Amino acid sequence: MDKDSLKPLIETIVFAADHPISFERLMNVLEGEQREEVRAALNEIINEYASSGRGFVIEEVAGGYQFRTRPEFAPWLKRLFKIGFQKLTRASMETLAIVAYKQPVTRVEVEEIRGVDSGGVLKTLMDRQFVKILGRKEVPGRPAVYGTTKEFLEVFDLKDLSCLPTLKEVMMPKEEDIGGETAEDNSAGGDSVQAQGRGNDSGGEGHGQPQGSDEVGGQG
Repeated sequence: MDKDSLKPLIETIVFAADHPISFERLMNVLEGEQREEVRAALNEIINEYASSGRGFVIEEVAGGYQFRTRPEFAPWLKRLFKIGFQKLTRASMETLAIVAYKQPVTRVEVEEIRGVDSGGVLKTLMDRQFVKILGRKEVPGRPAVYGTTKEFLEVFDLKDLSCLPTLKEVMMPKEEDIGGETAEDNSAGGDSVQAQGRGNDSGGEGHGQPQGSDEVGGQG
């Protein structure tokens, strides 16, 4: 199949996928096509959308490719869905950062860093599909070890964990918003920061899925 025929087919597959579709999965669907030709067609599509000024682009995120809305249109999408951004307390963001950088990590290890009980925060992060149990640590008691999910990568607009900012680049969020969650532990307080993602996403697993301050990515 020539490139002009491949491009609309690739667009269709990426558009129809529920979650970011990996290049390997794309090749499985396009069985019989040459990898170099598919890669060239895909890259051309990505560049065309990026330079076209359209309302959405194709981005590589969470180990795959996905149609996502441009960040500058986030305020209008909020009106469309009539929902606010998903709010995370300071305690949740702090715990999520520890899991992201230290994974696989146990609850006790998280609590040693934070200095407070973190069971409730970890449960909240699991309910929101940002964190999952990866297995058990081979020590007495065999405690669960936690890691991040593909949902974490998607929401924070990361191709993979190697795209996390270095610890030197990380700055603690300012105390800005009040509300969003009830206090999850005695350090949570009322301060919260916002984690933005696709307005209508559900989860997806990944192994250890932050997005721009105003971005709401979405499927077309």
